Amino acid sequence: MEHIEVKIEEEQQSERIDKVVTSIESDWSRSQVQNWVKDGMVTVNGKTVKTNYKCSAGDIISITIPEPTILDVEAEELNLDIVYEDSDVLVVNKPRGMVVHPAPGNYSGTLVNGLMAHCKDLSGINGVLRPGIVHRIDKDTTGLLMVAKNDMAHESLVSQLKAKTTTRKYKAIVHGVMPHDKGTIDAPIGRDKSDRQKMTVTDENSRDAVTHFNVLEKFNDFTFVECQLETGRTHQIRVHLKYIGFPLAGDPKYGPKKTLDINGQALHAGLIGFEHPRTKEYMEFEVPLPEDMEQLLDNLRRKMG
Repeated sequence: MEHIEVKIEEEQQSERIDKVVTSIESDWSRSQVQNWVKDGMVTVNGKTVKTNYKCSAGDIISITIPEPTILDVEAEELNLDIVYEDSDVLVVNKPRGMVVHPAPGNYSGTLVNGLMAHCKDLSGINGVLRPGIVHRIDKDTTGLLMVAKNDMAHESLVSQLKAKTTTRKYKAIVHGVMPHDKGTIDAPIGRDKSDRQKMTVTDENSRDAVTHFNVLEKFNDFTFVECQLETGRTHQIRVHLKYIGFPLAGDPKYGPKKTLDINGQALHAGLIGFEHPRTKEYMEFEVPLPEDMEQLLDNLRRKMG
């Protein structure tokens, strides 16, 4: 088991223990951390606390990270679109409709099921049901994901995400005509109190979120944009674009009901770049838009006449 110790700084005064611990590693979920606190794996000044404990400056937080549990996920041959692979990392182009890792209601047909059939040496650092996965994209978002094939690679890729040194560019079709050609959305994202299935821009229990955007093409009622992530919060691009008044086309959760005919949000993770964990060489990969998004753009161009 791994042990981590951190000291609470002045700016973290009065923050909940579960929020503080979750912010330490980008891969730790709030519910996972809350379970650790309940199980006594997180202590403050040597004593166990409840999940709603408010931290004080100078508190010493000790975290015992449990060993990954045995995976109980079926390997499935899924004909994955592997863009790059070596003994440490793998880059895969995920299709629309594929869930990244198993969860209640989706224990088969996920990217993880396919990866386990494709290679037997994925990292187990992330615990149950998420081997090799260092970041994820939503079920109906298409595009590139980097996958770790061993724990060394996993730790390197996660630390690069945390240090914001990876490159992640997405292409999106949004409702409305953007007046600016480029901009930055710097607005914290947290869980929506009125709908726990949604994220929203909020100051409460939120984490910093920064998205840069660049307009590629304008149409009558829509805009084609490229977004670059500086942080990687859940639903970040979808939430940020809705926040500035330009929700994604086809987005069933954050967009209008009347939208373009596409099965899920028009969002594609087209480019990813990172430093190779072993060689330290910077690598970058790019894949074209999926056919359904290309078709939408062709239709919008035709309507412009």
